Amino acid sequence: MKKFKMPSAFTILFLIIIVVAVLTWIIPAGAYQYVDDAASSLEPIPGTYESAAQNPQGFWEVLRAPIEGFFNAVDIIVFILVIGGYLGLVTDTGAIDAGIGSIVKRFSGRETLMIPILMCVFALGGTIFGMWEETIAFYVLVIPVFVAAGFDSLTGFAVIALGAGVGCLGSTVNPFATGIASGFAGISIGEGILLRLVILAACLLLAIWYVMAYGKKVKEDPSKSLVYHMKESNEQHFLSQKTDGNTRLSGKQKAVLWVFGISFFIMVLGVIPWADKFGITIFEDFNSWLAGLPAVGTVLGNITPLGSWWFGDITILFLLASFICGLIWRWKEARFIELFINGAKDLLDVALIIGVTRGIAVIMNDGGMTATILHWGEESLKTMGSVAFVDLSYLFFLLLSFLVPSTSGLAALSMPIMAPIADFAGVGRDLVITAYASASGVVNLVTPTSGVLMGALAIARVSYGAYLKWIWKFLLLLFVLVLVILSAAAVL
Repeated sequence: MKKFKMPSAFTILFLIIIVVAVLTWIIPAGAYQYVDDAASSLEPIPGTYESAAQNPQGFWEVLRAPIEGFFNAVDIIVFILVIGGYLGLVTDTGAIDAGIGSIVKRFSGRETLMIPILMCVFALGGTIFGMWEETIAFYVLVIPVFVAAGFDSLTGFAVIALGAGVGCLGSTVNPFATGIASGFAGISIGEGILLRLVILAACLLLAIWYVMAYGKKVKEDPSKSLVYHMKESNEQHFLSQKTDGNTRLSGKQKAVLWVFGISFFIMVLGVIPWADKFGITIFEDFNSWLAGLPAVGTVLGNITPLGSWWFGDITILFLLASFICGLIWRWKEARFIELFINGAKDLLDVALIIGVTRGIAVIMNDGGMTATILHWGEESLKTMGSVAFVDLSYLFFLLLSFLVPSTSGLAALSMPIMAPIADFAGVGRDLVITAYASASGVVNLVTPTSGVLMGALAIARVSYGAYLKWIWKFLLLLFVLVLVILSAAAVL
């Protein structure tokens, strides 16, 4: 009997579309009145649900749903492709690799101190731009350093995996998790950023403590290592590898890193609703002053003030940053286009998943299912407090993350339903997004369907069983810590 092979995310999502289409023949159709029928994010008015004529979805609607999904999510899809092109350009310069490599080289001989520093660096990458697949290149560089310092390969692996993993868990502005989820929930990426910063800081401190405690134990007594039986072969394997490449940052690489950092910093400023939430109008005032300058204002055009940005504005930012990097690195025009297109290709599957996943919501909406499910949610939430709702949402996202391992696909799948239900529960949509990102981050650290995780374990020569034996206590602590923070946030 052949081993069962898990189907791709595309197959799973298309099967879900078919199942949902079948359910439109069974589940009663209904409709709500909305606060603003013309808004991009429809907010249903509690108590206004009414039954509607059944509208079952057939074969043609199933095929049309993903196409409609692309049209409905075009702003997010274009954003994903542009930022993919931008990351492709930055990656080609080697600036990020050289930057982390220089940190490794600088702290040679002080590897214990390097644990928190590198974990913070990788966490920063995770929380800002979802650094996960990009970490694969660093295992070959970092693990031999820790093995040579008297640690084991699991320690070197954990520095990268837990650092980047916790960063993705506390996705403050990660465009592939928080960004997409916020888009489908109809709120700014900046909403809820303070809570996500708290989760990031708390979970990162826990991760650093956990890795340092294990590393210290192994260094003092190598027999405590979970891969002690491979100590000699690991030392022979890793210490024979040549990993001392050129880690010195050139002037151009430093400039690219500055552009990279500043572009994401501007994105953060752009998505936090300064005027609407905090009454800070400095960016609106600056834009008015700039527009009033003779000639300059006309040439620059109508720039959206920071704090009022949406996906179109963020896309423009990263497109501009791509051009600036091109001027710094001086690629030839053909090479620049090639790198940008290849970078966009790398995220094409993400863009396609978003379109297909959005097709599920199209089927549900057209079949009248969405309103009925929201109504059932409203009825069940009448006696449920905000804390219970947030906790159950967190558990729901944990389960769903195993079934839909794509963070972007999970966001597109769940937010059209969960965000309006949060309105009924009296819970901010940003809190639901934070619960989603946290749950997805926890699952990414353990799911065997993650090619990055399994590939990194293979590089570290650590079996999945040994990894589970080491990580389960941390995952339990992580789960409880996030649950406590989310519950406290629901009360406040």
